[in-house]
Amino acid sequence: MNRIVFMLVAAGALTSMVAYMVPASGQPDEETAPIYGIKIPPGFRDWRLISVNHLAGGNLKQVRAQLGNDIAITAFRDGKLPFPDGTIIAALHWNEASSDENNKVLAVGFPSANLQSSVAESAQNVQFMVKDSKKYAATGGWGFGDFKNGKPGNQALHETCFPCHQPAKDRDYVFTRYAPTP
Repeated sequence: MNRIVFMLVAAGALTSMVAYMVPASGQPDEETAPIYGIKIPPGFRDWRLISVNHLAGGNLKQVRAQLGNDIAITAFRDGKLPFPDGTIIAALHWNEASSDENNKVLAVGFPSANLQSSVAESAQNVQFMVKDSKKYAATGGWGFGDFKNGKPGNQALHETCFPCHQPAKDRDYVFTRYAPTP
């Protein structure tokens, strides 16, 4: 009798756990990007640097960094195109701000150079490209995710991802180039 009660309790607990983990009504959970089903990969801030860049135009001034998982880094270093399945590239975007603190230090250290410093200020968003040539065959083998404050953008935003990357088709839809080692 005890064995039957134990089995019923265990089955009930398992059912409750599955129900808790599976989104209701078959809808994706709040942390999954629409269309592609991308989630923020755990530990992505510990990935290695691919490159950095600055984006400006209109009222937009951003500092950006691209990071890659081990598969991405190996592919970039080896110049391997197309990127292998399992490649994940993260693009971190921050609003750029002038740094009065750095400017004061630069003015003392290099008084006649008139140097100005900008730094990453408020976080704008983080984007991911995930290579899976079968799952994302319709979009060049890439899935996309765009997140702000940990929440994915809406479907309309994600519908712009692949069209934006199409001009980089000859580079397997990736704009970023591996930054040389100084």
